[in-house]
Amino acid sequence: MAHAMDLSRIEDVRTALKLAGIRPNKALGQHFLVDAASLESIMAAAKPDKNDTVLEIGPGLGVMTQPLTRQAGQVVAVETDPILADLLRRDAPANLKVVEQDFLLFDLTALPSGYKVIANLPYYLTSKIMRLLLESSNPPSVMSVLVQKEVAERITASPGKMSVLAFSVQYYGRPEIVAMVERHKFWPSPDVDSAVLRISLKGPAFAADTAKLFRLVKAGFGEKRKTLKNALSGGLNLSPDLVIALLETANIVPLARAQELDVASWQRLYQGALDRQYI
Repeated sequence: MAHAMDLSRIEDVRTALKLAGIRPNKALGQHFLVDAASLESIMAAAKPDKNDTVLEIGPGLGVMTQPLTRQAGQVVAVETDPILADLLRRDAPANLKVVEQDFLLFDLTALPSGYKVIANLPYYLTSKIMRLLLESSNPPSVMSVLVQKEVAERITASPGKMSVLAFSVQYYGRPEIVAMVERHKFWPSPDVDSAVLRISLKGPAFAADTAKLFRLVKAGFGEKRKTLKNALSGGLNLSPDLVIALLETANIVPLARAQELDVASWQRLYQGALDRQYI
């Protein structure tokens, strides 16, 4: 008797792809996770229940989609590959909506507020997708995403190792690494290890005109290895004296570097720069 397909097994993933007449597309970041425990940890990190709408990005063969339909009230799966989207629609339960579209063009405002994101993100689109979700007028309440380990570590960095990416995610939410997923747990194997990243979104860390805030942050990080005094002087076209006065008001030493600042320091710096109309 044939066993039911288990898409967390390499043999079954190969069979499913063969039946569908497709090969994994590395250009699209198609690496199929074939480890049941890792798949479970991605889903569990967002704690989906029957009151939730879950947005799944790039569901692929649906290895998480089917279990999610049993846990969540509704699942919206956005898949760019027409063959995979068609496969997902076959025998789809009533609470699964398959949207065949490039996720970067998907309308997040069509989802109910407080929706949850659960996804194995394509590596080459990670930053773009996260930015879209975080900056949306209808952001998710929580994101549980599988990303490159190095990216997860950059996002969860502490002062001393901060970056524009770390600040932007930490401005909008609280990121934490939930689990590590080694490269051999994928088929085909990628060149790097991955991590399950949970981001809880409670709203921005402080009220700001984000265009002005990020102009300031990017100026601060604009010159690697430069002190904030020099980076902001060049990036905002200000004299070093004006920048020193600004940093003193924000209670930041002039020799500090952007990667050493926490979110609260950026808030003080932003307020000072805004009051002086430097941004």
